[in-house]
Amino acid sequence: MKKIIAVAVPKGGVGKTTTAVNLAASLAVAEKKTLLIDFDPSGSCTLYMGFTPDMINGDMFSVFSYVKSVTQVIHKTDLPNLDFIPSNITSTEAEERLERLTRNPYLFSNILSFEELNRYEYIIIDCPHYIKGLTTIALAAASSILIPVKAGKFSISALKRMFTYINSIRNTVNARLKVEGILFTMYESHTKAQTMTNEELFANFGEYIFKTVIPKNVAITESEFFGKPSILFNAKAKGSLAYLNLAQEIIDKNSAPPPVV
Repeated sequence: MKKIIAVAVPKGGVGKTTTAVNLAASLAVAEKKTLLIDFDPSGSCTLYMGFTPDMINGDMFSVFSYVKSVTQVIHKTDLPNLDFIPSNITSTEAEERLERLTRNPYLFSNILSFEELNRYEYIIIDCPHYIKGLTTIALAAASSILIPVKAGKFSISALKRMFTYINSIRNTVNARLKVEGILFTMYESHTKAQTMTNEELFANFGEYIFKTVIPKNVAITESEFFGKPSILFNAKAKGSLAYLNLAQEIIDKNSAPPPVV
């Protein structure tokens, strides 16, 4: 049964898209059939994956508009176990229409019920950095949410907003939504900001924090310029290895037997 993980937080600059791309790639390297979906109209995930407009044959907007089926917009990548659905919003008018379409919170849930998508073990969704609209319909369909956080007071504030909204989603459209985990990104262990962030998050959200942390690593940033996940750019880089560890932590967590009651 497929696991649908939405990568979301109402703040930019915390490594959300970087995490979605590199987690999906790492799951694929671990031989898990994975689908990565770019839900952000800005198309950052699409750029990171190296897709230019001339390479794109339909996107999620095409599916929401009933122009194409979801299987028609799935693109192959350089990793055999990783497929991708890009974002290709090219005008303000298209973005406004998308906003109207996504007022139905169950829109994406219905699309994910397609039998053809059952071949994927993991579906990773890169959500926009705002809560309403696309993020809402992603969370309405998701099994869980992964929340990236970097050191800083504003990141902590965004995390608290996200948890408030998760409770709202559970109470209205998706009672089964779980928190996959909180992920420290751009981690710098010897800074005071990181220490203060750690203290507050472990005190309030300790049960949700991943063991894996993603260090601040130049190879991850450089890989974006080459349009490929870090694992394909420099497999031995600290950032690449950290995302592989994260993927394994998620695999282990989701394959563990249920607790004995």
